[in-house]
Amino acid sequence: MNITFNFKNFEPSDHLRDYARKRFDKLTKYMANTDTSELQVNLSVEKTRQMADIVFTADLLHISAHEESEDMYSTIDLILDKIEAQVRKMREKQKDRRKRADTVRTEVISFSETAAGPRERTIIESEHYEPKPMSVDEAAMQLDSLGYEFLVFLNSETERVNVIYRRKKGDFGLIDPGTGN
Repeated sequence: MNITFNFKNFEPSDHLRDYARKRFDKLTKYMANTDTSELQVNLSVEKTRQMADIVFTADLLHISAHEESEDMYSTIDLILDKIEAQVRKMREKQKDRRKRADTVRTEVISFSETAAGPRERTIIESEHYEPKPMSVDEAAMQLDSLGYEFLVFLNSETERVNVIYRRKKGDFGLIDPGTGN
């Protein structure tokens, strides 16, 4: 990894240079190809503020950060933590994208296999229901109070099984199978 340091408004000690180089060398563990990665470190001093700006580029990754404190060593530590957090976040996003892409591919393949053959209809859920005898008006009131979309009931007037349902307009519809005459 190519690391470039720029110092503004101060002359760094050898210890500070070595400290910064050792700390920023830790970023190489996040890179697969360290030949193409570059780290631009700008350290500056303004009155009591010690500032650091970093631009980190590698392959398809471009991250920048700014940090300031009263001590240059702590500024270096803080900005390194910030950059490491951003790199970890980017790597997690890439992993998630790969996982999602793999799942999508798998689902598409399995979907195309089922679409090629005839689909068999299956009953997903089955319930036993004993229709209660009531009039059409009572069924409408019960449908409205329960908030159902439809209700199967035994029509007390005709003694046949009927279905009352809620229409899109808000009123009700009635299905009466009749006798077929």
